Amino acid sequence: MKVLFVSANRIGDAVLSTGLVEHIARTHPGVRLTIACGPAAANLFEAAPHVERIITMIKARWSGHWLHLWCETVGHFWDLVIDLRASALAWLVPARSRRVLRRSSEPVHRLVHLAGVLGLSEPALPHVWIARHHREAAAALIPGHGPVLAVGPTANWGGKQWRAERFAETVTRLTSSAGILPDARVAVLGAGPERPSAAALLKAIPENRRIDLLGQTDLLTASACLRRCALYLGNDSGLMHLAAASAVPTLGLFGPSRDSHYAPWGPLTAVVRTELAYEQLVGGPGYDHRRQETLMDSLSVDKVEQAALALWRRTRV
Repeated sequence: MKVLFVSANRIGDAVLSTGLVEHIARTHPGVRLTIACGPAAANLFEAAPHVERIITMIKARWSGHWLHLWCETVGHFWDLVIDLRASALAWLVPARSRRVLRRSSEPVHRLVHLAGVLGLSEPALPHVWIARHHREAAAALIPGHGPVLAVGPTANWGGKQWRAERFAETVTRLTSSAGILPDARVAVLGAGPERPSAAALLKAIPENRRIDLLGQTDLLTASACLRRCALYLGNDSGLMHLAAASAVPTLGLFGPSRDSHYAPWGPLTAVVRTELAYEQLVGGPGYDHRRQETLMDSLSVDKVEQAALALWRRTRV
């Protein structure tokens, strides 16, 4: 069985799509998968089972990336094409069967929406595959034993970023002698160019407990690092979904994005959001999606600390 799977451009959506890949691999043992996705997410599928090829879709003028993908795939006959980008491609390559994600008119979580593509009665849980060399790299980056608190202080839009100073205060509380992770090391994750956004947090962490992973890992090594951590705290981002898929207790911080659609998924997850509702933050007077100033200021350190404590207690049972 030969399957073309067109996944997402953004990391978060790509992570959420991994459940469908896992479902296909598990229910069709002889499947041969070709994955097409954006460059930021391509590494995510490198260790997935039955993947023969990963086609990186680099955005081009006049939608030239779609023409490139068509040229790479039209010469094959596909038993199944799954297109999560709702493009015309699925209808322009020879295939026995096609499943195309359509826009949902229902206010459902993204995983519920994705499950409908394959007619699944339950969402397919995200799954991240790592290899031995990813685990070895993670062990070198986070050596030794003892609890580690992982923090993702950045996001793909400034409006979704809680202030680094507030992350710093929360980390100080959680790792104090009276906190849930006393004297824990703190791993700060994110992309290299995001370092300025995390500067205040990095500065606040004592050097002997600071693990600076900004720009130091690919997605699969980041997943292996997260699996060595006791708790993850971060904004709504692809890294948040990666943490949840890596089975680390994950607390997602939400404000100008809908947690009903994009909350981290799984039994080890929780959400805390701003006092102001999504509708009060997005689309109101003076709102401009191009601005990078945070819209997360109505989320207090006290509220995040209490949410982290509740998640910790629930997942430690």
